[in-house]
Amino acid sequence: MSTDAGTKSETCYQTVPEALMTARRDELLDLPLELVDPNLPLPADVQGFVFIIAPAGSVDSGGLPYADGTPLFNGDGMIYRLDFTQPGQVSLKTHLTKTPGFYADLATKAGTQYAKHGFQNHGISRFSSSLGFRNQPNTAFVPLRFASDECDRLLVTSDAGRPYELDTETLELVTPVGSNLEWQPEATKLSPFLPVLSTAHPYFDAEQKEFLTVNYGRSVASFVEMIPALQAAEKFPEELLKWLEAIASLFHLQEAVKLLAKWASQLSLELLHLFFKLLGEFSGVSAEDFVYLMRWDGQGDLERWRLVLPDGSPLAITQGLHQIGVTRNYVVLIETAFVVGLSEVLSNPLPKEKALEKRLRSFLAKPPASTSRVYLVRRADLVQGQHPARAEAEVKVTVQPTEFPMEVLHFSADYDDSDGNVTLHVGHWCAGDASEWVRSYDVLAADNKTPLPPRLDGMHIRGTDIGRLSRYVIQPETGQVLEAKTVVNDPATWGVALYTFRNALPTQQPAHRIDTVYWYSEGVFPELLTQFDIDLFKDYRYRFVSIEALLERAKSGQGQPACLFRLDTQTMTIVDTYCFACGADPGGASVVVNSPQFMPRAGGSEDPTDGYITCTVFVENRSEIWIFDAQQLNRGPVCKLGHPQLVFGSTLHTVWLPQVSRRTAAYCVPVRQDYEPLVAQKAKDWPDIETLFRDDVYPHFTGSPLA
Repeated sequence: MSTDAGTKSETCYQTVPEALMTARRDELLDLPLELVDPNLPLPADVQGFVFIIAPAGSVDSGGLPYADGTPLFNGDGMIYRLDFTQPGQVSLKTHLTKTPGFYADLATKAGTQYAKHGFQNHGISRFSSSLGFRNQPNTAFVPLRFASDECDRLLVTSDAGRPYELDTETLELVTPVGSNLEWQPEATKLSPFLPVLSTAHPYFDAEQKEFLTVNYGRSVASFVEMIPALQAAEKFPEELLKWLEAIASLFHLQEAVKLLAKWASQLSLELLHLFFKLLGEFSGVSAEDFVYLMRWDGQGDLERWRLVLPDGSPLAITQGLHQIGVTRNYVVLIETAFVVGLSEVLSNPLPKEKALEKRLRSFLAKPPASTSRVYLVRRADLVQGQHPARAEAEVKVTVQPTEFPMEVLHFSADYDDSDGNVTLHVGHWCAGDASEWVRSYDVLAADNKTPLPPRLDGMHIRGTDIGRLSRYVIQPETGQVLEAKTVVNDPATWGVALYTFRNALPTQQPAHRIDTVYWYSEGVFPELLTQFDIDLFKDYRYRFVSIEALLERAKSGQGQPACLFRLDTQTMTIVDTYCFACGADPGGASVVVNSPQFMPRAGGSEDPTDGYITCTVFVENRSEIWIFDAQQLNRGPVCKLGHPQLVFGSTLHTVWLPQVSRRTAAYCVPVRQDYEPLVAQKAKDWPDIETLFRDDVYPHFTGSPLA
């Protein structure tokens, strides 16, 4: 591992800017952005369109933050499109991702006739016991262009739900990829909005013209594993019973309620197994874990393969599959430290009862695996898969497992594997759980007693160790890691988060070898370091910065700045860095960066640094767009853009397209046809759900491609 001390700020008081936690739900049309600094004009050779996605609260929150401390990452997606095609001007268009579930959510708000079916937030999931799970596409984009397409197409994604295609001109959703019949839900009876787990980062192979993604789910047995050892649970028998009763009530499990009432004084592992067996039967949770690798040609039915381990047993994902990677001959799956879906609801069934939630969290929470489990799939094995829409027989494909140290959220893969090896470029977000957030009852680690400022409720936590960047070379037929090079840099790699690089367009060949990657890091915020996080990660296996050193920082109020930097992946050195401003004194303004995106320079070369990096930046209560010269990050931004109506909160992923147009592809999954069978089944228990869909969901899609 190479270590670079970097450039440390003498004084760095880090305070989370208000803008990072504030978002509006206004849909804007061609809003001209303004120069924040007249001395930093818009470069003449910017081009194309930058798309940014961010959660923007729910139909009843009015934006972000939530009044009740719901995590900021739970929310409808807001698409922000920046138009750089007009000389000397950048305009903004925004649009919410309005799925059928969005309109059902709107129609079941408090005070409506369908309020009893209303959705509520459970951590980063949004759930209704009678309607199921909200699909909130709010995380990332995937550009694609198949051989028969006339123009670029664009998908918007999340970890929990089918991806949706949007019209790049209007920003309206056009169709999901695949019908409900083609995706296996985590629980078949939690309908009509089924809990589907996928990846927020599927892949379009521009060379082979294939779209690849995953669909996975956990078995009943995996939910039983949520229960800690009985001796630990016995410390809180009353809370454990309340937790089970809350789950039973939430899912209308009358038999389970009776079971708990009868055996309340004799809780045992056998009783817990029986309880979750009843839950599984009621909700339709699979008896086995499953992972499907799915392929799509842009116009026909989805094709899939069931993934199994070398011993023939089903591949099981205990955490998440936030991202997949693809080379010319292999697909790479890495388990990531990010959990969504049914387990989120089960671990937080009564989100408004904070005292109970606090006690439950203390014995249900466990740190993510500190080692990343990796699974490689030969693309040559993907022949004649199962088409679930045609009721065909299942086809199995064997994976090659391997692993490497430390957790992963984001990674990329060299497409070229002609030497027989797979090369991965990995960001390690260390000693943290990306699906955790600040609670109202959290206390500062600095003294283990002072509550965090209420304004931070719902903010996602930071890692409790410095991040690292690695390049791994893996022999895919054996799983052997042939080469591992890792770099750590203080301050640059504290909280390594999102990346961008000069990727090929969907009309071109993929980037065969990734030589240059731009990363941003979150920095260190002492006010976000909680005692809960310290306790959860105190025994982190790959710790680089000691707990004592971390606590010393927290007590002094000193943090580390957010950074934007360029990594040379061949030498594994950070060759260019810009550190954003810290506060000069306690409570002073800090500047935070998110969502980097590479934009090639108009008329430029093919050099991977010949272009610009756009970022979302948060300065006190202002949301801004900063533009950097990709070849000279250390010189600072060349342009800053903003507007009083530009309020986007904690943005996530981005994409750059050279042009936009109305969608011309014919593929479409009609809403009514997709949901009618599920609605009819659910109406046997809740007759008014049919009326809800007839009056408040289907009409929004009449006359549209989704009708």
